[in-house]
Amino acid sequence: QVQLVESGGDLVQAGESLRLSCAASGSIRSIVLMGWYRQAPGKQRELVATIISGGVTNYADSVKGRFTISRDNAENTGNLQMNSLKPEDTAVYSCNALILDTGNTVTMYWGQGTQVTVSS
Repeated sequence: QVQLVESGGDLVQAGESLRLSCAASGSIRSIVLMGWYRQAPGKQRELVATIISGGVTNYADSVKGRFTISRDNAENTGNLQMNSLKPEDTAVYSCNALILDTGNTVTMYWGQGTQVTVSS
């Protein structure tokens, strides 16, 4: 069994920074891909950023240049550094991870989400 737990969500003012973390635990052999998604009230969930095991990253156009995704393969953790936050970044942020477990099964897991609120 694998669990993802996010942390770091908070209420901040526009222009400030936040760092979200995602910790994976359980029967993990390797994390193939880790990503962050967000969902604002009344809107569909959208991709924020992804990072694969080789370190290649991908970002939504709306966060390019402001957000940075990273991961620590040894610790099975991922981070999303968010700078120059805007009110439109307000959302519940969730991490997901495509994980190869010790039974050689690949499964996509989701965390429970963490609230980020940016005031103007």
